Amino acid sequence: MKDYFEVSVKINPCAIELVTEIFFERFECEGVVQAEEKYKDLELIETTDNIAKGYIKCEENDFSVAEIQKIFDHAKEELKEEGFTDEELGEWTVSAKKIINQDWSQKWKEHWKPTKASEHVVICPSWEECSKKDDEILITLDPGSAFGTGTHATTQLCIRAIEKYIKHGDEVADIGTGSGILAITAIKFGASHAIGIDNDPLVIDVAKDNAQINGVFNKIDFAYGTADSLTEQYDFVCANILHNILAEIMGDLKKIMKPQAKMVMSGILDEKKQIVLDAINEHQLKVVEIIQQEQWVAIVVQK
Repeated sequence: MKDYFEVSVKINPCAIELVTEIFFERFECEGVVQAEEKYKDLELIETTDNIAKGYIKCEENDFSVAEIQKIFDHAKEELKEEGFTDEELGEWTVSAKKIINQDWSQKWKEHWKPTKASEHVVICPSWEECSKKDDEILITLDPGSAFGTGTHATTQLCIRAIEKYIKHGDEVADIGTGSGILAITAIKFGASHAIGIDNDPLVIDVAKDNAQINGVFNKIDFAYGTADSLTEQYDFVCANILHNILAEIMGDLKKIMKPQAKMVMSGILDEKKQIVLDAINEHQLKVVEIIQQEQWVAIVVQK
């Protein structure tokens, strides 16, 4: 088994998906820990979501910290040219240490335990034994390389909105589906059908597997795509994406909403919510509720 560099990058939490993508695109990366969390009685009591850790295969003297820092600095400059600010991205200060002979593609699983994601939803890793109360819904999940374990505040905010607003028989669209967790949750709360799309084709099989193990495979269609590729309209839309992307595609999201449909948007830092609110106002959507957890907000709107 090869040795690894454990590479830590200090970031703004809203940049976690960008940094994860860089790890996989620019290195021979076996896995990324997006947050390290501690739990007590299924409740999250501590998290370090401002440091991303990637595990990069290496041979002797493959990399130096300076070389790794240079690659991340270059990627950061490219993102700034696309309109991201230093404040949005964070420091991106790199540190690294060599790890001997461990399978880090599996090791990260030690950090993920059953999670109470909302009042009635418990997320259980597929390799754990989990129990639930009579009034709880248990969702078994293996995220693979996809985003969406149920531990991050942005996902939990969406789950809370689904729990509150989904109606029996609703048709649902999950934009940026990742592990499929939100589409699966919607079906568990009574939606008749869901479609989950993602612009990363590698996560689609992960989402399908998760739907299968939760017994909802025949009620969800997963596909590679973006909001503007959908031609149908839906009763409820989920979009857990970065704030700037939400603002950019607000018109596409509105087009796939039926009259009177609701939508929950998450992935929004509190300090950036006005950007999304301005886009909501521009496209004449009505704000139903703003939900907050830690420094993150979700916005529920109606057409």
